[in-house]
Amino acid sequence: MQIVTGSSTVYGIFGDPVAHSLSPLMHNAAFDHYAIDAVYVPFHVTADTLASAVASLKALDIKGVNITIPHKEAIIPLLDQVDPLAKQIGAVNTVVNNNGRLLGYNTDSSGFMRAATSDLGFSPQGKKVLLLGAGGACRAAVQALLAAEVEQITVANRNLHRAADLINTVATNTTKQQLVAVSYQSAEFLSTVATADLLVNTTSVGLHGESLNFLPLENIKGSALIFDMVYSKAGTALVQAARLRGLPSVDGLSLLAAQGEDAFFIWTGERLPHGFMRKQLFDYLG
Repeated sequence: MQIVTGSSTVYGIFGDPVAHSLSPLMHNAAFDHYAIDAVYVPFHVTADTLASAVASLKALDIKGVNITIPHKEAIIPLLDQVDPLAKQIGAVNTVVNNNGRLLGYNTDSSGFMRAATSDLGFSPQGKKVLLLGAGGACRAAVQALLAAEVEQITVANRNLHRAADLINTVATNTTKQQLVAVSYQSAEFLSTVATADLLVNTTSVGLHGESLNFLPLENIKGSALIFDMVYSKAGTALVQAARLRGLPSVDGLSLLAAQGEDAFFIWTGERLPHGFMRKQLFDYLG
C-alpha cells in the first residue's frame, strides 16, 4: 500500500476534463509494484491555465506528467525540448522534468503498435490499414505503421483535404508504403473498408456511446481486425458491433495501458510486463 510522504516524487496528468482518467489507477499500481516512493495525481488544466501549469512543473519539482485532450499539441512550444518522433507526430503525451528542463515525448505511437500486435495479434508486414480520422491520434498511428512496414495506409476523414494534408506531412521520398487519403462519402472509402486488414478508429466518435454511422460494418471482410482508440466501461458501440459480427476487436483501454507502460519506462527506467496496466484496468472495471 502506498504511503505518501514529504519525500515522495510527484507525477500526474494534465487534461480537461480529467476526473474520468484511469491513468492514476495504472501508474500508482506500477509504483506500488516496484516499491517506488512516488504518487500520480490528476490535474484539471484548462487551455487558459496550460502555460502556468507547465511552469509549475519546474516550480514544484513535479517529475513528469502525461498530457491528454486538449493539450497534446498546444504544449509543444512550452517545452524545452521535444523528441524527434513527437515532433513528427505533432503531439506530446508524456513530459519529463529533467532537472528543470522539460522534455516531451509521444508514447501513443509505440503504445498503439504494442497493443495492436499483442492484444489483437496484428502482424504488420504486407497488410492494408484503414484509419478513421486525421488528428493527433491518427498521426501517431501512421508513424507506428510506417515504421512497422505495412503495405498500405489509408486515412479517411469527413474532410478530404485534412486527410490529404496528413498524408502529405508524413510522406517522404523514401516512403515505401502506399499512402491514400479518402473522404467518408467516396466510393474509394467503401472499397477500402472491404479490403482493410486492420481498421482503426482514431476519432472521438463513440466516447459518449454514439455509433460510427458513416462506417458500413457489413462491408468489412471477416478476417479484419478492429481497433477503437475510444474506450468505454461498457465497451464502445464499434467494438460491440464488431464482436457481434465475429470480428476480433479491442478498444482504447489496450492503448491506454500500452502507452502508459511506455511512459512509466521513460520516467523510471523500469519496464513493466506488457499487460500489467491493462490488468489493473480490467480488474477495476470488472
